[in-house]
Amino acid sequence: MAVRRFRRITILTSLLGIFLLYHFLSIRPELYTRSGLSHPRAPSSTPTAAPTEIPECPSLEGMEDVLVVMKTGVTESLSKVPVHFQTTLRCVPNYIIFSDFEEEIEGVKVHDAFLHMDSTVKDTVSDFNLYNRLREQGRAGLESADFADEANSNIGKPNNPGWKLDKWKFLPMVQRALAHKDNAKWYVFMEADTYISWSTLMQWLSHFDPKEPTYIGTETQIADVIFAHGGSGFIVSNPAMQLASNEYASRTVELNEYTDWHWAGDCVLGKVLADAGVPLHYSWPILQNSNVGELDEFARGFYRKPWCFPAVAFHHLSPREIQDLYEFEKRRRLETDSPVLLHRDVFKELIFPELSNVRDDWDNLSDQEHPTITTFHECQSLCSNSRDCAQFVMRDGICFTGETPRLGVRKPTARSGWVLSTIELMMNHAPRCSRPDFGL
Repeated sequence: MAVRRFRRITILTSLLGIFLLYHFLSIRPELYTRSGLSHPRAPSSTPTAAPTEIPECPSLEGMEDVLVVMKTGVTESLSKVPVHFQTTLRCVPNYIIFSDFEEEIEGVKVHDAFLHMDSTVKDTVSDFNLYNRLREQGRAGLESADFADEANSNIGKPNNPGWKLDKWKFLPMVQRALAHKDNAKWYVFMEADTYISWSTLMQWLSHFDPKEPTYIGTETQIADVIFAHGGSGFIVSNPAMQLASNEYASRTVELNEYTDWHWAGDCVLGKVLADAGVPLHYSWPILQNSNVGELDEFARGFYRKPWCFPAVAFHHLSPREIQDLYEFEKRRRLETDSPVLLHRDVFKELIFPELSNVRDDWDNLSDQEHPTITTFHECQSLCSNSRDCAQFVMRDGICFTGETPRLGVRKPTARSGWVLSTIELMMNHAPRCSRPDFGL
């Protein structure tokens, strides 16, 4: 009897011990991890994301070999830069921001682009008046005229102090970016109102050899110089950066005089690269000097049709538009395995859903004028009855139509409409895009 009692007690004690151990470890699963065992309620590896959880950062092979160089200015940096810390720069391991004023924004250092520039130029050229005020007084030295929102002319904004100073940043930025990370394979230059799809960019860059002197951007021309448009973003390989830096170092006085005479700093950099033997690789429509509302994805008047080309960069964006594009790309990562965003996708997923028969307080940027038509109904009928008309707008009492659809912009005095059946037909007859056209 004593033996049987002892055995029952032993069994009960063992069962109690097993229960307590299981209960304890189910509350403290990290103990299994520390001991190298597998928790009975969880897999031994890190749990995968739930199907509805959107990954914050895509896989960006090669991104560690890229230095992103953002250019901004004191009059815009506080309003335009912060959104990038949670969007375009969030998943970028290496970046540097240059401005005409050194400061910290949300704990991130913004570097003075002119820190090591020839002091004679800074002290004697009138374009540096704003910069010198900032050095002496900080942001307290800013004046209301510094924030004047002057419209762009054929030669930029010649009466805007920040715009006049901006052209001087390009060549010093090349030298400073090299000094910051001299082993980067690629240097990607962008502005604070630019959005870049990094996964699309990296797929595109994989077709280029970073060991070659390469200069990629949206082709622009002033006089006899063909250069990459700065606001659209542009990419320079390490060897090309070295050549441009050496060219500037050996011709500093001459190139400073050329910059003083010129009005566009991106053109100055393009000339320096051309002089060094690095021609521009044309990138339109991959890098855009347009925001989403201005895009013409069915453009007929250019040497390329955008539809099957990657959409890497957009320009002239508000912080809200940058945030929206970032969230759009996050959602796409749940819906598609393709890392490449095409202009087709932009139209189908961002533009077309916003089109309608009538949209008040909106200008869809139609440009074919019909001065004899003065009512919205007549304008609508004209477009609907035309085989080649995709959209129309009444702007300042005059009818305008367009053969290709664009989203457009908000404008209180305009009223727009689109012929959806025509646009759907255009989409059905568009190329299938079996593979991205990288324009190589």
